[in-house]
Parts: sequence; structure tokens; C-alpha cells
Amino acid sequence: MNVVLVVRSYVQWHIPPAYLRNMVNIQGVKFQYGTNGAAMAFPDFQCEPGGRMLLLGSSGTGKTTLLHLLCGMLRPTSGEVHVAGKHVASASDRDLDVWRGQSLGIVFQQAHFVHSLTVEENLALPHQLTHGHVPTDLPGRMDSMLERLDIAHRSHAFPHELSVGEQQRASIARALLHRPQVVFADEPTSALDDANAHAVMDLLDREAADAALVVVTHDQRIRDRYPNCVTLHRPAP
Repeated sequence: MNVVLVVRSYVQWHIPPAYLRNMVNIQGVKFQYGTNGAAMAFPDFQCEPGGRMLLLGSSGTGKTTLLHLLCGMLRPTSGEVHVAGKHVASASDRDLDVWRGQSLGIVFQQAHFVHSLTVEENLALPHQLTHGHVPTDLPGRMDSMLERLDIAHRSHAFPHELSVGEQQRASIARALLHRPQVVFADEPTSALDDANAHAVMDLLDREAADAALVVVTHDQRIRDRYPNCVTLHRPAP
């Protein structure tokens, strides 16, 4: 057998496809709300394990829709969405629920805390829902993370007792406490001044050091933070 063919065959069998090498891999993705909604086509992009990237776009460019597609909350009309080893379009709803709880961390634009629970109870809740119990090492990891985020003294406070900045840091802690493979941050700096915007991005970078981090934003102040930046545009009329 020709040596070149042998090498090529070896490479084909031993190098995994791009969607397994990358934590996020989007190819040919299109989405449409209903039959009369505008058809949205998203650019192809990848984010490697531990990588950083921005999804940048103004209002109406489909940022929220794309985030929901990446998290398996919506299914694409066509194309491939692979995130943290999951083929999102083909997975069952139950499978996606478990996958989100184990592999994804999501920092929402609004905190969405349970107002009757304290900060530490809100942080423990996803683990209770995903695993049916709170892991024995969770309280120690929670205390350590809240200390690093400078809100350990607010662990027994209720959400309405927190400032906006404290709620955001608690939201970051909730998203990262289970050590996800991929972290999605939805407009994490939109309501902050310049100094606090960069401080929050520094926190995300530090606390998600071992995860792939994808920031969805319209904030032009952070567009140069990561070289891996995908700009979204409004759908054509």
C-alpha cells in the first residue's frame, strides 16, 4: 500500500472530527420562528476547550436566539450545533436538561434567583435538581468561590437584599460552581460603567479558567478583549 495512503488512513481514523475537538462548533445553522418569521442564518464558528470568544451584535441581530440554540433551548431549522460533545439538535429534552445541568454554566442577563431562598440556597439548588442531592464537597467550594468574589458575607442574604453588582457576582458563582465545560455569559457588562465592566470580565476569565467562555454582547467596550470574535448582523428583509 502507498505510504501516503497509509498515513492518510491513519489520520482519518485517529484524529477526531472538529465538533469533538472543539467545545463549541456551529456549522450552517439557520433558524426561523414559525412560518412567517424572519429567517436567520448564523456564521460558522468554533471555540476550543478553554478558549475565549465574543458573539457581538446590536439589538435584532439574533444574539438571544443564537444563545438559546447553543444551550439547547431552541432547535435549529437546519445546520449543526455541537456543544460540549452534545449534538444539540438530536438530543431529547430530558437529555438536554441533564446536559445543561452538568456541562454548561449560564450567566443570565437577569439573575433569575428564587427570591424565597438565600444566596447559598440558590447556589445549591441546581445541584439538588440535577443530582437529587447536594454533593458533600459543595459547601466548601461555595464558600471559597464566594470569598474570591467578595460576597461571602452575603451568603445568607436574600436576592432582594443584594445590590445589582452583588447579584451579578452571585449569578457568576451559580454558573461556575459545578465546574462546567462551557460557560455562556449573556450581556454581562451591559448595565455597568467602564471600570466595573472590565472588572466583571476579569472575574469571568479568572473563575472560568478551565472552561470555554462565550460572551454574548452588544457592548463595544469589550470587543477587543478576545481575538476570537464573531459579529452578527440583522437578517436581510
